[in-house]
Amino acid sequence: MTNRPLRILTLATLFPNIVQPNFGIFVERQTAGLAALDGVDVTVINPIAMPPWPLRLAPPYRALSALPQQEVWRGLNVHRPRFAMIPKYGGPFNPAMIARAILPLARRLHQEQSFDLIGAEFFYPDGPAAMRLSQALGIPFTIKARGADIHHWGAVKGCAEQILAAADKAAGLLAVSAALKRDMAALGMDADKIMIHYTGLDQSRFTPQNRAAAKQKLGIDAPLILSVGALIPRKNQAQLIKALPALPSVHLMLAGQGDSEDDYRKLAHDVRAASRVHFAGSVAHDDLPALYAAADIMALVSKSEGLANAWVEALACGTPLITSNVGGAPELITSPDAGRIVADDANAIAAAVRDLLNNPIPPERVAAQVAHFSWANNAQILAAFFRRMAAAD
Repeated sequence: MTNRPLRILTLATLFPNIVQPNFGIFVERQTAGLAALDGVDVTVINPIAMPPWPLRLAPPYRALSALPQQEVWRGLNVHRPRFAMIPKYGGPFNPAMIARAILPLARRLHQEQSFDLIGAEFFYPDGPAAMRLSQALGIPFTIKARGADIHHWGAVKGCAEQILAAADKAAGLLAVSAALKRDMAALGMDADKIMIHYTGLDQSRFTPQNRAAAKQKLGIDAPLILSVGALIPRKNQAQLIKALPALPSVHLMLAGQGDSEDDYRKLAHDVRAASRVHFAGSVAHDDLPALYAAADIMALVSKSEGLANAWVEALACGTPLITSNVGGAPELITSPDAGRIVADDANAIAAAVRDLLNNPIPPERVAAQVAHFSWANNAQILAAFFRRMAAAD
């Protein structure tokens, strides 16, 4: 590698595209930061799942099938090969299907520029697929764990075994929090191979703003709780809705979409809070700072997390958190200025909301809790890790 860049092949099933611009946005931000460093060259393979015909004619697959096979996406060289996927039942087969579909492309790219390392950006299915590429190309690979890839797929028969096999063969592993590292070790991974790699943050965009002005733009003149995340059972927004009857003047905005939306709308109606629950849908990442600025509290009481990027972004905007005691929450909320960790209980959530509304924390003190987060720092740490892993092979 002397006198030439460190060449990384990034394998990421979670990566934005024109159809799903928020999908894997933090993988994109991390990769862009890495590629911006001197002496580092990054190529991205973003496999796109395609179900059998005629399912691929339905949304969103019809639109995804029209994506270019290769493009420069926000300055990054991205390849988007398709792989065959069986909806609902295909999880255990996805790593093999991905590897089979992308190996010819990976071989060609490797012959053209000789990669030093494969970096898998989600533990499953990316990790076991990267293991197969590594064996075929004769180069080391690493895997990053982000949360659901361990907590969900690590409990699925036929997937957990592949996760452990990939972890064993990998040159090194990354975890987004110390808590996730412990969970990985509890599954049977070698803790000595796991480095904690916290997320980054765009400090120029996520900063405190005038809260009253931000609320006025939303047309809300009341205390506001914001929850950013997919509307799915794991994110547990139902508990926030259940807390509203005890908070008669408080509004709740849910920024995200998912299969639980209809259930949440019904629940809001059932608890007589429908007029105070606002469904914002999927919000472009560039529009999130304005929502964080308008909120008095950002609440995400998930049943499991690694270290939610939304937590970090909200704090940077001066908005305190209410979270459940999961994942990296205790690593982030180390001071009352950052917010409150609560039990998975509507009454406990309501009490924490009243506490924060009655004792507001100056936004600058909240933002100071995450002053050490940046994408530049994230990229420097990642590049140093990749160099060590490539050199150790």
